[in-house]
Amino acid sequence: MRISAEARDDYIILHLHGEFDTYYCPLFQQEVESLVEAGSADIVLNMRMVKFLNSTAMGAIIKASRLASKGGGQLGISRPSSFSREVMEKVGLDRLIPIFDSDEAAGEALVAGHQHETGEGAAPEEDEGAILFTLDDPERIDHFIPLEERTLEITNPVHGHSFGKRWHGIGRMSGLDTDSVRFTWGGGRTSLSPFEMAQMLAVGTDLRVKFRLPLLKRGHCEALVTVHDLEERPEGVKITASFGEIADETRKAVQQYAEDMTFLKQELRKATESA
Repeated sequence: MRISAEARDDYIILHLHGEFDTYYCPLFQQEVESLVEAGSADIVLNMRMVKFLNSTAMGAIIKASRLASKGGGQLGISRPSSFSREVMEKVGLDRLIPIFDSDEAAGEALVAGHQHETGEGAAPEEDEGAILFTLDDPERIDHFIPLEERTLEITNPVHGHSFGKRWHGIGRMSGLDTDSVRFTWGGGRTSLSPFEMAQMLAVGTDLRVKFRLPLLKRGHCEALVTVHDLEERPEGVKITASFGEIADETRKAVQQYAEDMTFLKQELRKATESA
């Protein structure tokens, strides 16, 4: 990542270019520290050209915001790339640090002393991206899903790859750790009632799943999971499934994601408690 500074009358714009990951956090921290020490504590991070950032980078942004506050200023973010905005909003960083559509709007707000309001004790929400799943046993699909209600072949809206010719469902992820994945499903285009969904996805059922890891460069993961807990709800079902057959690379990616989310939650909690 490359960092360039642009001085305005009352604030500084730091233009970030490239991939903001763990390797560049010390460089970023040094830049912010030098500005605050020089008396320029109102800082705008222009993230238009940031192609990637991970949780450590977001933790560094939180620390930079606290440092700017101690120096009598504020830190804001302007024009984030679509990727940057998506991951920051997913984990709730935008509830702590204001995001603006232009450098000028950010600078005016900081100079005017506008404070970005955050809820007390706010914590990042777990990823709620799409998760695609299909039953590993085609006979169970035949039993529960009529042929006219099936999608025989689709393009995965998550990453653009074909998910195969077997029926699939699209749920919403609500949690992920190294041992299991949690998601909800409302039945999609089927006519199944919540009770029938619960029967179809009963405890012990094996599922093939695909899902995203938004904080990692690798965009999606695949695994075979086994349902070990299921809750029937008025609007559908909530499923917890344990990882079974999973590639080593995928397991490492999931583990890294879980560690990143734990770290980021801790950083956000510290920041909101001291705000």
